Amino acid sequence: MNSQPRTPASQRLFGHRADFPSLQRKFRGNPLTFFDGPAGTQLPQQVIDSIVAYYVTCNSNTHGCFVTTQESDRLIEETRETIASFLGARSSRCISLGANMTTLNFSLSRAIARSLKAGDEVVITQLDHEANRGPWLTLKERGIIVREVILKQDGTLDYDDMRSKVGARTRLVALGMASNALGTVNDVTIARELTSKVGAWLMLDAVHYAPHFSIDVEALGVDFLICSAYKFYGPHVGILYSREGLLEQLEPDRLRTQDPQAPYCIETGTLNHAAIVGVKAAIEYIAALGTGPDLRSKVVTAMNLIGEHERSLAAALHAGLTSLRGVTVFGPPFGAPQRAPTVSFTVGSKRAEEVCTRLGERGFCTWDGHFYALRAIEVLGLLERGGVIRVGASLYNTVDEVSRLLEELNIIAEEL
Repeated sequence: MNSQPRTPASQRLFGHRADFPSLQRKFRGNPLTFFDGPAGTQLPQQVIDSIVAYYVTCNSNTHGCFVTTQESDRLIEETRETIASFLGARSSRCISLGANMTTLNFSLSRAIARSLKAGDEVVITQLDHEANRGPWLTLKERGIIVREVILKQDGTLDYDDMRSKVGARTRLVALGMASNALGTVNDVTIARELTSKVGAWLMLDAVHYAPHFSIDVEALGVDFLICSAYKFYGPHVGILYSREGLLEQLEPDRLRTQDPQAPYCIETGTLNHAAIVGVKAAIEYIAALGTGPDLRSKVVTAMNLIGEHERSLAAALHAGLTSLRGVTVFGPPFGAPQRAPTVSFTVGSKRAEEVCTRLGERGFCTWDGHFYALRAIEVLGLLERGGVIRVGASLYNTVDEVSRLLEELNIIAEEL
């Protein structure tokens, strides 16, 4: 079997597997194969080194009068600037940091709730991760009406339904850019047109989109956008983009000692400084794969390269799965205009956990269940049978790994 990548993008990325020390690990004599990227990617050595270096050289709290605290201040600000370039934001003042996306989104929802009144409406979707549903559903306690856009059986949203639910009383639409369960990439332009027409805010969950596509928040015209660095080769840090000047209009939960200005006003407590430094290193690692005169252009070209590689692997996996006995694949086909490299499926009557356990014994890291996209799996009628098996491609995955996974799945399918 040919283990070498077959596309130009794959050929360029193949040598970078050596950057990820975890890829050297074996389990029961088999190479440990990481198809679990949708739940968190592996870290390159450069990111690990940056976190260690922070602890060694300037482990300190912020805003003091001595050298290590001043270095911490500088490194955190540099990280905000790097994230701003990654997202295409105008300023580091648009970038707030937190423990994770869910915590930040709860903080954002509470802050926005203080600007709303009973009878105002928020629109969410059946496709989204619960982290972009639950915080908004809690607003019902304040008399806010929460409307839900229907998920169709083909794994895409019903945009006619969205149009019918965004109206004069809509104050915010919360929409995922890509589904972590089905790989669906949503049409953000429709949501932006609808919200602009009625003067509502648009909040985007880019957690599953950011690892696979470049993002330009200015071009999107988005008001808020959240993502998580551990999905794009960094540590566990949540990131909130707020349109310039918008965060100051809100009243986030904060202690009176907290800086009331953006981006700090929504950041509660002491942040994980070492992990934040690791986020900067992760973005710089991605940028080093690209080309161009500045960090932003390098990020965009790198994400295009990574995306081409990942989608070629996922498309091959999708095609292979459809030829296996008893396998049902969910989500849009890879002929869709955009498709995240995430493939979810079932194997006959076998529960997803059973299949993933079998694969795990052979060294394949795959996920089973609903992946916190609980409502989507429920709507598709898959919850009671244990959800689906999910495989995700990342920049370090290879054609050979896809072939070996398909061979193993074929053995399981032949038992039906």
